[in-house]
Amino acid sequence: MNDVRLNSILDNDFYKITMQNAVVKLFPNSIVKYEFINRGKHHFPEGFDAALKEAVNKMAELKLTKDEKKFMARTCPYIDLPYLDFLEGYHFDPSEVKIHQEGGDLSVVVEGLWYRTILWEVPLLALISELHYEMNHMERDSNEVVMKRTVEKADSLARLGVTFAEFGTRRRHSYKVQNLVMEALMHKKDSTFIGSSNVHFAMKYGVKPIGTHAHEWFMFHAAEYGFKMANELALEHWVDVYRGDLGVALSDTYTTDVFFQQFDKKFAKLFDGVRHDSGDPLEFADKTIAHYQKNGINPMFKYIIFSDALNLEKVEEITNYCRGKIGISFGIGTNLTNDVGLKPMNIVMKLIGVQAPNKEWIPTVKLSDEHGKYTGDPKMIELAKEFLRIKD
Repeated sequence: MNDVRLNSILDNDFYKITMQNAVVKLFPNSIVKYEFINRGKHHFPEGFDAALKEAVNKMAELKLTKDEKKFMARTCPYIDLPYLDFLEGYHFDPSEVKIHQEGGDLSVVVEGLWYRTILWEVPLLALISELHYEMNHMERDSNEVVMKRTVEKADSLARLGVTFAEFGTRRRHSYKVQNLVMEALMHKKDSTFIGSSNVHFAMKYGVKPIGTHAHEWFMFHAAEYGFKMANELALEHWVDVYRGDLGVALSDTYTTDVFFQQFDKKFAKLFDGVRHDSGDPLEFADKTIAHYQKNGINPMFKYIIFSDALNLEKVEEITNYCRGKIGISFGIGTNLTNDVGLKPMNIVMKLIGVQAPNKEWIPTVKLSDEHGKYTGDPKMIELAKEFLRIKD
């Protein structure tokens, strides 16, 4: 028996909630499939699948509490009240998750209605990460060291004068470590810390839940409407649901260059800014600034959220480069919630297919600005590159 479990249905990234609200409204009949990708080639000990199944089965007991519902209604007025009623009645269905282990290899596949299965990805990754450290008996740094290290990072970021959020749920060392990090960030005086992507911790510590949408939003649109229309329709549908709220657009699902071809003056004015998640951050900043200027928009009235594998050195380099040119903020993940003296896991879970009306599966792909982060069916990747005229 292991005691690794989720404590709240809101122990999830905020963008899963915001996307689920949109999916309930716009795509209630869509069926999708997700798959676990072990990028770091981690070895899973014997019995890992059984321990993970046990933790997944416990998730069926989670339910939105009255206090959590009140927090959501008060903090997120742009989320529809009927959706909050839906979330109050929602429960995880473990039959949507297929877990299998062969030797040290782990397979996890989630399949079902998109509006239901969308909430699985982040908690599954967090559970896999926590179980990995526990079942391999890997000892982390002490609570005091973790908190001291966090405060030192917050001090450095405050000296730089940049705002930052905690984005570390999916690859956290454990729930306990993420809680220690949040506690340390909240106790720091004169902090530039502005919130967390984790809704449960945002509520627990009285900060803003932060996030808009993920790559899967664009990947689904590509499968549903074609690669040429994916960015434009994904953004259009987002605006239809949120009417100007949650205005940070993710830019690299089909490369930044393709994104900016479709991020026209209307979208550039409507969205508050863009999020950088792959490729050279300084090059991305130049492209973003040039795009706003070309459309007659002062980049200082817009901002970039940088969120790709950040550490203090990268944050400092980006800050020095962008200061006075465009607004900036940072979403720091693993470097906050899994800096405990052990090697962080390199794991993801991606949308891999959307079911067509004829029941055939349409593979989904992601072509980020880093070739190593391409995901999906190789044939479909080549097809997407051809359609979008992407050259390696």
